[in-house]
Amino acid sequence: MSDAVLTLRQLKYTNRAFWRNPASAFFTFAFPLMFLVIFTAIFSGKTDTSFGRVNISTYYIPAIATFSIITATYTNLAVSVTFLREAGTLKRVRGTPMPAVSYLTARIIHAILMAILLVVIVTAFGVAFYHAHITARPLPAFIVTIVVGAACFSALGLALTSRIPNADAAPAIVNASILPLLFLSGVFIALPKHTTWYVALAKVFPVYHFARAMLSAFFLPVGSGFQGFDLLIMGIWGVAGLAAAVWRFSWEPRTGM
Repeated sequence: MSDAVLTLRQLKYTNRAFWRNPASAFFTFAFPLMFLVIFTAIFSGKTDTSFGRVNISTYYIPAIATFSIITATYTNLAVSVTFLREAGTLKRVRGTPMPAVSYLTARIIHAILMAILLVVIVTAFGVAFYHAHITARPLPAFIVTIVVGAACFSALGLALTSRIPNADAAPAIVNASILPLLFLSGVFIALPKHTTWYVALAKVFPVYHFARAMLSAFFLPVGSGFQGFDLLIMGIWGVAGLAAAVWRFSWEPRTGM
């Protein structure tokens, strides 16, 4: 059986396991919508952005979509893979004929598919309840940005597992590494038009560039909506994360079984 077929079969099993845990599946999709409702309720009116003056409710649709993708890829992969490692599941998988790359690729593809589904749900919710206006012209930029961002943060999530010592520490380390950047990068709170020290700091990391690329593709200030520089930075971070994951990834539990 080819590696591609094994990957597809593992993807099917991963998807089946996900939906057989209805509580986890429900909150995976409800959590971003809850943030969308809360932030649009707290911050009403309009806000000034580098893309012009926009409604807060409209602003938070691509912003929360960005958060959804990061949660589905970076956060979920880092936490779930760490738990699987510490439970001995990865060690047992490693001992089977299945190629390691097929197993991890299936989990990454599943995370990306969940991220895309989350974006569709958040966007549809915004159109239905906040009257967001969606046009077809920036759709290619939006899709490319989603794919590049999801791939980048999937690689970074796998790379982070090498720095997580045990399952109990996984949620704390993952949240500590991503939550501050979500605030500093304009995901949870719109950034000021002038550059501040924290904006300069956020520009070093891929969250800022992902949020900016998503906002650009959604609001289409000029041209096609593509932000080539931001996509390039995400690509560099993604390649670096993939290299770190390949180099440091561990299949063995670190705390015993």
